[in-house]
Amino acid sequence: MQISLFILILPSHCKNNTNLNTVDTLSYKTVSANAKTVTKEWVVLDAKDQVLGRFSSQAAMMLRGKHKANYTPHADCGDNVIIINADKVRLTGRKWSEREYVSHTGYPGGQRFVTPEKLIIQKPTAVVERAIYGMLPKNRLGNAIKGNLFVYAGSEHPHAAQQPKAITLKY
Repeated sequence: MQISLFILILPSHCKNNTNLNTVDTLSYKTVSANAKTVTKEWVVLDAKDQVLGRFSSQAAMMLRGKHKANYTPHADCGDNVIIINADKVRLTGRKWSEREYVSHTGYPGGQRFVTPEKLIIQKPTAVVERAIYGMLPKNRLGNAIKGNLFVYAGSEHPHAAQQPKAITLKY
């Protein structure tokens, strides 16, 4: 018959604790951001010669607030994002002519297709807006976040009073 002997050796900081299962709950509080506690900043992003998908994913992340320490999935805690030079965005490969955006009028046979090269002529900001909107949630929160995005075709914007910070994206 074998007898096993186990000796429990406690670290020096645990020897004085009588109950080892207690946890200091004050140091484990989860902070959840809401509309009152969130701090929104104004940010300017330049889309000139940026690849559309990479640029849009960074802009969508800033709109959601995922770059902040107090990110909360169910709250609008992102920044207000101003995008300039949206008409000078870059697409790789043959996407200017081969990619198709699909929309529907709501009537029978009303499905419409448009390529980015035709869309950027009709509305220069639409290509960037569609790319970013596709990366946002499809619910009321997503609709609220879309109001924080301001896209302009030229290098000028009317938000100088908000004193936005110019940020260069790296990827």
